[in-house]
Amino acid sequence: MKIAVIVTGGLHPSGREQVVPSWLELFSTLATEHEIHAFVLRHLPEAQSYMLRAFHVHDLGRPAAPLGLTRQAQERALLQAMDRHGRFDVVHGIWGDPAGQLAVRAGRRLGRPAIATCDSGEFEALPSISYGSQRSVRGRAAIAEALAADGVHVCSRFMAAKAAAHGVMATVIPLTTVHTAQRHRPLSPGAPLRLIQVASLSRVKNQRLLIDAIARIDSSVVSRVDLVGEDTLGGELQRHAAEMNASDRVRFHGFTPHDELTSLYRDADIYVQTSLHEAAGVSVLEAAAAGLPVIGTRAGYVADWSPRRSVAVGADADELAHALSELQREPARAEAMASRAQKWSTANNVATMAARVDALYRRTAERL
Repeated sequence: MKIAVIVTGGLHPSGREQVVPSWLELFSTLATEHEIHAFVLRHLPEAQSYMLRAFHVHDLGRPAAPLGLTRQAQERALLQAMDRHGRFDVVHGIWGDPAGQLAVRAGRRLGRPAIATCDSGEFEALPSISYGSQRSVRGRAAIAEALAADGVHVCSRFMAAKAAAHGVMATVIPLTTVHTAQRHRPLSPGAPLRLIQVASLSRVKNQRLLIDAIARIDSSVVSRVDLVGEDTLGGELQRHAAEMNASDRVRFHGFTPHDELTSLYRDADIYVQTSLHEAAGVSVLEAAAAGLPVIGTRAGYVADWSPRRSVAVGADADELAHALSELQREPARAEAMASRAQKWSTANNVATMAARVDALYRRTAERL
């Protein structure tokens, strides 16, 4: 089959920076059976095509357009590029706005079936942090159009429930980077915890919650927090850690290439998710595969897994601090929980992901 995938970025020619690792795993694995063409909206300054891990990438550059007409310029550039690269069997947009919306439009124009993946803030409205497609008329219209696709895909049961609230039965397939399980030492009874989170420093990832939580905990309970990810807040969290007298326990690593994360997971005791919204959470899957117990806010995989495979809490620093202290005192419970999560994460590995997406493509293509 010949598949057109539409994304907003995440496929930089380096294959190492400005990439979404789960997309690289998915597209490169599918490329062993199919001809995959990924069309990237407004990432690189100039339009260009290149091969990345055996699949084709066509970055559309940044088409010039009068103020307010950028979406139309993107759509024109996308359709022109798709026309140049032949007839596709399925069109797949990842993230509802704009990729999912444009996939539906392209599919209609070309007479091909379309799939939309909702794996971001498609169903959210968080005006306090300017997040979520449901905050505006335009955003709501874009998601409604994406949800009219021939198939809607989400990565967690948490998101499937949100899609159902919009009247759509979505197919659940986790997007992952996990291949195999890793061995990890169990928690030592009473030993101070080393925590890790892998996510861009941002309002929606809400690392401030973790800093506030550890400020409430003695260093004999939590000795260190590793925050790994690009800083989009201009040092705001570093300043907040200093204000909370937690600077000596928080290490900010900045952007770290995906292939360097293994040692950081190995050196941690617990993975902590603090997001105000999380559609799924690939880092949660990676941490679980590395044998780490997972504590986090009630969203994405943390919500799916609680209470047997994770500890889910509200977005409250006292509640998170209490959950961390409890888990430190109960290493056997932490180990059992981590073991169940590891089995789930490795069962839903890259090979399984690709096989299930392949089946979704085939089912969708058969509809025409």
